[in-house]
Amino acid sequence: MRAIGIHEPGTPDALQVVDLPQPAVAEGEVRIRVHAAAVNPTDTLLRSGQRDLSRQPRPLIPGMDVAGILEEIGPGTETPLRVGDAVMAIVVPRGAHGAYAEQVVVPAESVAAAPRDTSHLEASTLPMNGLTARLALDTLGLPSGSVIAVTGAAGAMGGYAVQLAKADGLTVVADAAAKDQELVAGLGADVVLPRGEGFADRVRERFPDGVDGAVDGAMLHAAVAPAVRDGGTVITIRGYDEPGERGVRFQPILVADYAREQQKLDTLRQQAEDGLVSLRVAASLPKEQAPEAHRRLEAGGVRGRLVLNF
Repeated sequence: MRAIGIHEPGTPDALQVVDLPQPAVAEGEVRIRVHAAAVNPTDTLLRSGQRDLSRQPRPLIPGMDVAGILEEIGPGTETPLRVGDAVMAIVVPRGAHGAYAEQVVVPAESVAAAPRDTSHLEASTLPMNGLTARLALDTLGLPSGSVIAVTGAAGAMGGYAVQLAKADGLTVVADAAAKDQELVAGLGADVVLPRGEGFADRVRERFPDGVDGAVDGAMLHAAVAPAVRDGGTVITIRGYDEPGERGVRFQPILVADYAREQQKLDTLRQQAEDGLVSLRVAASLPKEQAPEAHRRLEAGGVRGRLVLNF
């Protein structure tokens, strides 16, 4: 089968078409014929060598989101899905096992039916970012009626965090550039404030005691802490866990912890069908144009997800 991978980290042009053997399917696993793979910031980190890959076999195949058709179910595997179903899955990329491939084999718990009446392109945007947002909110554990701040709200993960927080009964204050304010308000944010420097001060003007917690998709880190009440928690997505002041805690999360939370992925499927979460495709590119997709993503300003078409 063909995949898109790298032999050594580098610029987007390090991505190239590679040939790999068809992966075997063991007990507890399923094989998916990939039709679409979303492109995420974590893919660019892997490709550029910003993570320790010294022990990883080559080629390295990026990608954490796929959608396609279920082709094979491993022996003795229990799953409500059937061969031929349209599915979506989260993929944990290790060595040649990433989402940028014509076929992937993943644990059955990493797969759910694709949302009804959606394309493969749309479905591929949901698993990794949706589960990251779900994990962030579950880690905060705020009761209904609490107030949460979301930074990076116009992005894919931030957008899901806004929508899922609203579905959980939370009041959401979010950041947005001027060009994205309508978008973020449309996602359901109760209060939309200008992004960047001074965001925390603007939050305090609206909520003098501070919000109950925050999901820091924009990676403001210490700069967002003043928006949070004493003893509150800020969820971070790139490992930031420096000590905070006033008892504010920075809590990093790793979506791999939810990679086998099939019920949570299926709940996201239902929420997409119910219109509670939006599947946003920024653009679709042929798999051979993966370098261009990475260049566009690293240039910034992408709203929704770039998707590679397999």
